[in-house]
Amino acid sequence: MFKIFSKSKKTQDPNFTFGIGNALKQFFTHKKLKTNFIEELEELLIINDIGVEASAKIINNFQQQKFVNDIDLETVKKFLAYEIQNILQPCEAKLELDETHRPQVLIFNGVNGVGKTTTIGKICANLCGQNKKVLIGACDTFRAGATNQLEIWAKRNNCEIILPLKDGEDPASVAYRALDYAKKNSFDILLIDTAGRLHNKQNLMDELKKINNVIKKIDSTAPHYNLLVLDATTGQNARNQLEIFNKIIGIDGLIITKLDGTAKGGIVVALAMNYHKKIFGIGVGEKIEDLQEFNAKIFSENLLSII
Repeated sequence: MFKIFSKSKKTQDPNFTFGIGNALKQFFTHKKLKTNFIEELEELLIINDIGVEASAKIINNFQQQKFVNDIDLETVKKFLAYEIQNILQPCEAKLELDETHRPQVLIFNGVNGVGKTTTIGKICANLCGQNKKVLIGACDTFRAGATNQLEIWAKRNNCEIILPLKDGEDPASVAYRALDYAKKNSFDILLIDTAGRLHNKQNLMDELKKINNVIKKIDSTAPHYNLLVLDATTGQNARNQLEIFNKIIGIDGLIITKLDGTAKGGIVVALAMNYHKKIFGIGVGEKIEDLQEFNAKIFSENLLSII
């Protein structure tokens, strides 16, 4: 079994601030609920990107519990964590690659700035550390910085990379050359980076379809995973991105980045509630080990600041 991500973990790092646990403190006065606690709690969940649907479900379940007025903060936090875990649990999944069919082809999609290139670099490092033969296909032919960044990761991990032959080369041509080379040279995995496409630009989205179609000419089973990388700091805009990318190419699963810093993290709950897509990994920092597998229970407890 390939190890794609590091293990998810509970954190006590004060800089790891995605969550609503601290915000709940303002609703408690001498450990008694305010009279408008329910309304304010639902508003808090929505403000933190939990989404209207998920927030309404959580609040409805909360009211059915008939908590007494002297309920304490930790009880509320644990209840919310449990409810959020139940929403997230069906989306928890491992990114499993078939070692009997090589190369496994993973395409990384997403808009500009979500962290696709860095995510690929970290996954490459994890795989190369397990002595897997990894090839990178640099199909972002419009941004030199992306190619340069991937080259650095490739050199660092002593893996090969297929680069554009010229600036602005057709990304599908690069993808074709990459998969052809990977098959002929017995690579385990091909990681394909794509340009950061604005989800509302039809011509750019059509290029993604072309990449997928060209790859299938060499291997009808490929790509084995079309992954969408989403930036948690974009909040509800992530929903629009998922809808469009899924419509154009079909998304097999998500990687949510930038859950460190000031990201709220609630958007993960909203995505799970409304789209039911597999969530494979989350990015919680700059280090390689900060690209972690998604664990619904641990994520929920971190979100509510439960130590």
